[in-house]
Amino acid sequence: MAVINDTRPSAAAAQPNPRVPLHTEEEMDQVKRYVLLGVTLRILDHDIRAVAASGMKLPRLYESMLRGVQDRVLLEMAAIRRQFRSRGIKIYEERRESDGLSAQYICRGYHHRFSCFGRS
Repeated sequence: MAVINDTRPSAAAAQPNPRVPLHTEEEMDQVKRYVLLGVTLRILDHDIRAVAASGMKLPRLYESMLRGVQDRVLLEMAAIRRQFRSRGIKIYEERRESDGLSAQYICRGYHHRFSCFGRS
């Protein structure tokens, strides 16, 4: 999986404090985790619908288990959003492309681009 990070200052960004990095490795990992959790949420939603429509035994059991996982993913995404607010991070565009995922976000006034490619 290839990860690309593109950084450029926003038009409204003031001069950065030289002691404060544009964004840390941990913040970039949080953005990546948030984007991937969004994909996980869509997969779980699809699977819940598939289980409900299938003729398998115990569909309610499988559906409730998937909903439990879905609830945990939503809680983790909410925790990451709280961290984003406290650190001045905002994801303003997420895109699923033919070769992977990309997200554009602002961290402390600077625009960044995260790309995650599924194919080598």
